[in-house]
Amino acid sequence: MVRLGRLYFGLQGLAGLAWWITVFSLPSVRWATLGSLPVAPIAAADLPLFVGGSLLVAAGFRWAVWPVAIWTFLVTAALFLYATITREAGWGFLLMAAAFSGTVLATLLILLGRISTEWIITGPFAFRTTRDTKKRSHLARTARQLIAFWSFFLLLLPGIILLLERRWQLEFAFPVPVRVFGVAFFLLGSFFGVWSSVTMATLGEGTPLPANMAQHLVVAGPYRFVRNPMAVAGLLQGVSVGLIAGSWLVVVYGLLGSVVWNWVIRPNEEADLVARFGEGYLDYQRRVSCWLPRKTGR
Repeated sequence: MVRLGRLYFGLQGLAGLAWWITVFSLPSVRWATLGSLPVAPIAAADLPLFVGGSLLVAAGFRWAVWPVAIWTFLVTAALFLYATITREAGWGFLLMAAAFSGTVLATLLILLGRISTEWIITGPFAFRTTRDTKKRSHLARTARQLIAFWSFFLLLLPGIILLLERRWQLEFAFPVPVRVFGVAFFLLGSFFGVWSSVTMATLGEGTPLPANMAQHLVVAGPYRFVRNPMAVAGLLQGVSVGLIAGSWLVVVYGLLGSVVWNWVIRPNEEADLVARFGEGYLDYQRRVSCWLPRKTGR
């Protein structure tokens, strides 16, 4: 894992160097990523701190992760403010945001040897089996959760992203048929999400939230086809909102959400299910795929 982190920093350093070469040689790249910012003083700081620092980390100098991480954060924050205020350098912010995310993950690999995700399931987000036995209560709780989650993740956050995308002048027109497909996929994802939630509430006697998890292992309804139908529904809905709104950044947001769920949430959730349901869940895990339906021969 440490080698993987060092490899990332090596590639990041080379990519940063290549970017600076294009900035000095192609005015279009300079404008898209830096706008009217002065190039020379930024390069004087960024080449040693970002490019040189990344290459030092790749060479085995662990201490160099700190100046790289701090500098990357400061540049990302500064470009966010600059792009939002001036409507320039939107692509520069996106590139630095990606670099900062990669820097954080690679730094964890180098310093800890792993990317810790256990902190996500602590406190109010810790997995707890509900003790309520009333199905009406489960259904009411589930309905409130769906309204809250859909309002936040499918309305508020995409709306903010859409506004920023337009502010940064990064939008482009989506064909009308694409938006129509978006509506169809959104309805499909919403149906799948409601079906999954109702099945969890009635058969599992619980809710989708970790604090009120199901009391029984659910393998019926949409759970016959995939192990995580609510995640599949969320992916369809998130991407569909982007298609409907004509926002490629919202589409990316939906895809990234599924990546985060798959690599951060799912391992912890499945470990909890194994602990609670043992061989029953392991057998279900062997028979049913996570994302795509498959033939099981049974």
